[in-house]
Amino acid sequence: MGAIVQFKNVTYNYPLSDIPAIKDINLSFEKGKFYGVIGENGSGKTTFCNLIRGFAPSFYKGDLKGEVLINGKATVDYDEGDLALNIGYVFQNPFNQISGVKDTVFEEVAFGLENFGVPVDEIERRVVDIMKLTKIEHLAEKNPFSMSGGQQQRSALASIIVLEPDILVIDEPTSQLDPEGTESVFEIIAAMKAAKKTIILVEHKVDLIAEFADEVIVLKEGQVIRSGKTQDVLSDLSLLEHGVQLPQMAIIGDELIKRGVPLDYIPVTTSQAMEQLEKLLNKEAK
Repeated sequence: MGAIVQFKNVTYNYPLSDIPAIKDINLSFEKGKFYGVIGENGSGKTTFCNLIRGFAPSFYKGDLKGEVLINGKATVDYDEGDLALNIGYVFQNPFNQISGVKDTVFEEVAFGLENFGVPVDEIERRVVDIMKLTKIEHLAEKNPFSMSGGQQQRSALASIIVLEPDILVIDEPTSQLDPEGTESVFEIIAAMKAAKKTIILVEHKVDLIAEFADEVIVLKEGQVIRSGKTQDVLSDLSLLEHGVQLPQMAIIGDELIKRGVPLDYIPVTTSQAMEQLEKLLNKEAK
């Protein structure tokens, strides 16, 4: 498949800053794939997202060198409304995504469709379908500000997914959620992956990245220091030297290999680890 998002020699400085927030990035994102973006705090992850959705430089100003392309067209050449139809962006804090002008969750999810002039009967159908998908139909009449963080984040996702963008850029959606809220959000993300949406997810919970992502991009000080298939990147123990978090299974697997346990490869998910341990137990039983 062709690239749906491309970075071509991209360097970006915020206004009044001599130090680039993003440096010399060249990347291509294929349609329908799930990309995880990881790195230390301050590594440029949010700026990376803002470049994709066109907020840098259109909103934040600053100096952009190179090009960020969406479907072959530079983000700086898009009207903001057209870019919003192509890219859905989910904030780290769902509170920042709530419009504040609607009294119910149903109205909040419908708000974007209203702004784009979608017919009323289609709005109702799409909102009902998305609320079922995101399991928030029971919240339809609740005030958006009266809900828990997990409920707000699911509602924020619903308000973006209902617009049917081809690309979803999601910036640390579980950073303020408990395990139950995290699980509910990733159920939605998994559904979007199954629907072959192009997903670019920034997430500190690297075990979840290991579980869902097709490819992983590692940022440090605004530069890409590693990118590739999830298995290859997240089993690279040298990344620990750069302050990058790796899955617990990868760290345990590496230690087992060092101690002489004959694993076939370094696992990055629990299911991979279980599969290898079962294989070893079966060998010993023979």
